[in-house]
Amino acid sequence: MSSCPRCRRGPRLRPQPRAVSDNGSLAAATWAQVELARHPDRPYALDYIHAIFRDFVELHGDRLFGDDHAIIGGPARLDDRTVMIIAQQKGRNTAERALRNFGMANPEGYRKALRFIRQAEKFQFPVVALVDTPAAFPGAGAEERGIAWAIADNLVAFAQARIPIVTLVVGEGGSGGALGIGVGDRLLMMEHSIYSVAPPETCASILWRDISRKVEAAEALKLTAADLQRLGLVDEVVPEPAGGAQNDYGLAADAAGGA
Repeated sequence: MSSCPRCRRGPRLRPQPRAVSDNGSLAAATWAQVELARHPDRPYALDYIHAIFRDFVELHGDRLFGDDHAIIGGPARLDDRTVMIIAQQKGRNTAERALRNFGMANPEGYRKALRFIRQAEKFQFPVVALVDTPAAFPGAGAEERGIAWAIADNLVAFAQARIPIVTLVVGEGGSGGALGIGVGDRLLMMEHSIYSVAPPETCASILWRDISRKVEAAEALKLTAADLQRLGLVDEVVPEPAGGAQNDYGLAADAAGGA
């Protein structure tokens, strides 16, 4: 992964014709992509960090309330320069999922990310953001502590930052939870990742009050990497190993690092 938004290396994917599942249903093919993006064995942010970067030093806390383990970050070395990493981390087992809150950050997580972006701007470190969340945490405590304000503050800070920001969606990019660290100069997506205004289940619940229509909602959202590249919303789609990144972490990390 180049630390400069104008430096491009590694393999490129061009927009491809929509994949059709065996039963001929585009909706079913799209849902298969959703399930692949959520695969429990996919590499998470820390897997990419340890494979691509070196000397990563994780920083903790938002200096206001506490430390949110759903968002991680800190300085690391990429090639011959220091970058600031800001990432969303899911858990691999039950204990980790509870600790990471399934990758759904609270306000303190987004305020921690805001602290990182300000530090990066102060020291002129390029930022690499790794997005992987179904959404921001929708709990009562998050609302009481200002989740909407925290995300809004980040949108402004990331948009106004005078440093290069490269964003890579490695799994799920869901709703404002993804945008809270996802504003940047270049947007990349792993081949089997998804990015949407809301998770398909939420979309189906809002539009039709029927969560069973989640497959239909997924197709309507146009949330796959191929869809978003075709619409001109993604700068680059990073190829994954055959069958998905979970089949070869090394190849997936090499492709991401070369993007």
